[in-house]
Amino acid sequence: MIKGLAITPPTIGRISIGRMVEQNGNRLPQKDDQFTITTQIQGKDGWLIHPVDAELREQGKKLRTIPVRLLFNDPALNLRADYTFFDRKTGRPVCIGDGQQCRRLTNEGMESMPCPGPMQCEFGKGGLCKPYGRLNVRIGDDDETGTYIFRTTGFNSIRTLAARLQYFSAVSGNLLACMPLAMKLRGKSTTQSYRTPIYYADLTTREGMRLSEAIKEAHELEAQRQAIGFDQQALDDSAQQGFANAVYEDDEEDLVDIIEEYFNVLPKDDVKSKPVSVSKLKETLAASSKAS
Repeated sequence: MIKGLAITPPTIGRISIGRMVEQNGNRLPQKDDQFTITTQIQGKDGWLIHPVDAELREQGKKLRTIPVRLLFNDPALNLRADYTFFDRKTGRPVCIGDGQQCRRLTNEGMESMPCPGPMQCEFGKGGLCKPYGRLNVRIGDDDETGTYIFRTTGFNSIRTLAARLQYFSAVSGNLLACMPLAMKLRGKSTTQSYRTPIYYADLTTREGMRLSEAIKEAHELEAQRQAIGFDQQALDDSAQQGFANAVYEDDEEDLVDIIEEYFNVLPKDDVKSKPVSVSKLKETLAASSKAS
């Protein structure tokens, strides 16, 4: 296995709460009140809609519930979340932490040091260090190891998804990969949001299904898998090794899109009020790659 290359779940699509819009030559993230499922291909108007989006979307209605299954039994493999600081000049991640320890790229290489979190960290102040979560889910049964990825920098989504994964794992007897679940969009408003709705992702049992019924189905599916020799523990172990093979799991070729959509990182000589320029980000990433 190539060292330094994270072996992540195969991704066949994206799930987002929002979209990118172009204004004055700049592409800006715009929040939405529904899920959108896209391919990994971009056209001139943004990410191309995945066929499964139309299959799940009822005529004239917004997509706010997606039936899903998980690939792994271990909650931490399905949802990876950390604090991430991106360099303003190159767009590369330079510090990744969990609130206790972080791995930071310095002139001497990658170093481990205490991580107080973005609110108390002098290095990450200014809003450039954010929570960053990645959830992989399965939609349908056409590709049983292919996943759709949901990326978020929202505390509400990360906290809610982490709690649900832990709870469903506990009550099912560590059978997360067999639970029939659904991603659901929820909304809330706070004083900080000026009473405007904030939308976040949640995990629940399928619509119309009680938790006891979902647990029963999970145990039945687990029995079927064991009968044919499906080794879920080996799959989890393999995934754990793959994630551990590199410090950062996202490919460098995807960083521009990730930064643009979720972090809005600016080149060093831009002012904070100026929106991110895609062309400038690509120039700085290209220059950085040549230099290294």
